Parts: sequence; C-alpha cells; structure tokens
Amino acid sequence: MTPKPHIDAFGAASLVGLALLLAFNQVVIKVANDAFQPVFFAGARSAGAVVCILLWMRWRGMPVAIPRPVVPSAVLIGCVFSVEFILLFTALDLTTVSRASVIFYSMPVWLALSAHFLIPGDRLTSRKALGLVLAFTGVAWAILDRSDGGEASLLGDLCALGAAMSWALLVLLVKITPLRTVRPEVQLFYQVLVSGVLLLAVAPLFGPLFRDPQPIHYAALAFQIVVVVTFGFIFFLWLISIYPASGVASFSFLSPVLSVLLGWALLGEQIGVSILGALGLVAVGIVLINRAPKAQVPQKV
Repeated sequence: MTPKPHIDAFGAASLVGLALLLAFNQVVIKVANDAFQPVFFAGARSAGAVVCILLWMRWRGMPVAIPRPVVPSAVLIGCVFSVEFILLFTALDLTTVSRASVIFYSMPVWLALSAHFLIPGDRLTSRKALGLVLAFTGVAWAILDRSDGGEASLLGDLCALGAAMSWALLVLLVKITPLRTVRPEVQLFYQVLVSGVLLLAVAPLFGPLFRDPQPIHYAALAFQIVVVVTFGFIFFLWLISIYPASGVASFSFLSPVLSVLLGWALLGEQIGVSILGALGLVAVGIVLINRAPKAQVPQKV
C-alpha cells in the first residue's frame, strides 16, 4: 500500500482495533499468570513467536541473516526486550491490570525525555514538556496512592514502571544502533529469539514453572504467540510504514483507557479516583507529547 500523509478511516479503525487488542492482552496475561510462572510464560511466548515470525518471513521472502556489525545490537536489544517482559509479566502478577496499564503505557514520557538528550532534532518543546509533566504526575499519583486496596502492590507498580522505561530504552536503541538498518520484522525476530532463550534460561530462578494450567490457559498462550506477538506486532509495524509515525503514536493513549475498562468489566477490578485521575493525566500527557506541530504557513510579502 502506498504511504499516506494522514490517518484515514481504515487507519483509524485499525489503530483503535490494535489498541483494543493490546488492552485485552493485559487481561490475558493476568489470567494466564494463574497457570504459568510469569517469566516462564513470557519466555514460552517468545519461543513460540520465533517459529511463527520465521514462517512469516520465509513466506514473504525476507532474509533472516543480518550483517555481522549488527549482531551486537540485536543481542543487546533482545536483552532489553527480555527485561521489559520480565517486569511487565511480573507486574501483572502482583498488581491490577488497571494500575499496571496506566503506568506501563507512560512509555512515551520516558522516550521523549531520553530522546531530548540523545537524539539530535528530537528536542522537548514547551508542549511536549507540559505533556511530560502531566503524564509524570499521573504516574506518580498511581504509584503513591494506595487507597484502592486489593492488589495495589507497590512492587507490582514499580515493575510496571521499570517495564515502561525498558520499552522506551528499546525504542531508543532501535533508533540509534546499527539495528535501525534492517527491516522491522527482522528486528522483531531477533528480539523474540534472544528473549526466548534468555527468559526460558532464567525462568527456574523465579519459582516453579507451572501453577495450575487448564486448557483455557494454553489457549491464552497460543493467543499471545499467534495473535499478539506475531500478527499484532507485525500489523503495527505495517501501519507505521504506511501512516505518519506521529499519527500512529497519537492513538497510544487509547490502550491504557481500554485496559482500565477491560480490567473493570472482565476482572471486576476496582477503579478508584486515583486510577481515573492518573489515567486522565497520562492520556492527556501522551497526546501532547505525540501531537504533531502545526505546519508553518509562509507569510506573503
């Protein structure tokens, strides 16, 4: 499909659907953690995705090999990908979907902050700075206010924060390392390849691998492998190649909103004032950070 200068109806519908998928994914992880130890679950997901993505690349005629100078970057990014999902899956084991999602999807905040110092031409504007302050305030509110009780685990919230920062570091490394010279599908393949090996290797350190798996939990694992990691992530990469990145990124605020709603609707999670307030601040902050600047209209003389 020819690249488009703006988000059209198909793009908007696709991005809303993808945001809903990623929000539902948080619920799936939460449920599957009842059956699988979180780190093992994350490793099994990556290992299964290696096979699916490899088949996809073979079908599309994409080369799997990468130049030798790119290999260290691929290994490094795979390690960061591993840390991100150790933290995220652990967070969803300890705290609620609502809390974890609000904090995890603050990733654009940490990316914008780090890009200001490390990526030339990606400086913080006054609008981005305001968005960063609002979103940071929302994250701090979610972490510090423990009034909703239940599974409001401080450790779980901090794991979600670490996962968000790891995700931002991952995006940053893709932009500034030699891995940026290879196709996004190849980047994804090496992320799941390295993480599959590392996560399964360290999983026994986190306790028994199986808790009480039932058929529905194995279905959840298959859903993660095929629908979320393989087709979901590849579809997102395809959308990025078609539509402006800023337009695609502006839809990212929908995922925490939908995650909070699904956590309430499907898991019966309590949604207090702190979660709603934090969610609002993070969502507005992300919109401000991702909003494209207005085009300058030349003055007639």
